[in-house]
Amino acid sequence: MVQRPPGRAVRAQQPGMPVIGFVNGASPGAYPPLSIFLKGLGEAGLAEGHDLTIEYRWAHGQYERLPALIADLVQRKVSVIAATSTAAALAARAANTTIPIVFTTSGDPVQLGLVSSLNKPDGNLTGVTQLNVESTPKRLELMHEVLPSAANIALLVNPASPLADPVSQKINATAATLGLKLQVLRLSSEQNLAAVFESMAQLRAEALVIGSDALFTNRAEQLGSLALRYRVPAIYQNSEFTEGGGLMSYSGNVAEGYRLAGVYVGRIIKGEKPADLPVQQVTKVELIINLKTAKALGITVPISLLGRADKVIE
Repeated sequence: MVQRPPGRAVRAQQPGMPVIGFVNGASPGAYPPLSIFLKGLGEAGLAEGHDLTIEYRWAHGQYERLPALIADLVQRKVSVIAATSTAAALAARAANTTIPIVFTTSGDPVQLGLVSSLNKPDGNLTGVTQLNVESTPKRLELMHEVLPSAANIALLVNPASPLADPVSQKINATAATLGLKLQVLRLSSEQNLAAVFESMAQLRAEALVIGSDALFTNRAEQLGSLALRYRVPAIYQNSEFTEGGGLMSYSGNVAEGYRLAGVYVGRIIKGEKPADLPVQQVTKVELIINLKTAKALGITVPISLLGRADKVIE
């Protein structure tokens, strides 16, 4: 795992060396995609500390801090801003119209107002989407397939996230179609993760679907461990979640999105323009099932679903 002190480059900037401003809404401590981003830079022929320096900015889940963090990067006149969460991308879009911005988002960049077109992004923005907001209803369908008798399902969202409303709307529609009762849990601080699972018993919720957000991605493994400890069948978007003990994960490949963003940042550093780089979509969707967790929870996963899984943890 790659970690950097917030707001500090690896080494003193050498004269003429490009500077990337890397900004994210979460925290650096548990963020595996960061190493994949650096790998993407390497594929573009660039290495941190050798060809460029990186100024890291983390909001630690406090999204209201993002405008100030990005304003600081703009003032420093960085060469490119890598806005690697939806909230960071929107803040960068609002703060700056000249410095190139490469974003990653789980939502639809057009609906979010980041670009007017995927094929021909306007202005100074381009990036990558995993479209994990679009896959959230499918997570509910998968949970219903595993637990067909469960009628009361909880959805976890971060109310501070710009993705909270789109996720809630889409999954509410799916719940209505399936005849399920959906209860929305809201969490805006990683300090209260355990409280989410403690509230499940009070709500008599039988399973949990976790919405897309950098706050949850930052603690995916911990969420998986808590789900197992509290014996909650749960599904999220990250493989780290299932590896930590979560029952299932389903999403576009988050790591692939970071790799592609790293490549785009490298290409812009080398002279290409964001408007000439179409927004990329991660097309591979992964279903991972933790069969050990299923057995611990007394759940029998249908053989048909196991056959569709990209990976089964036994």
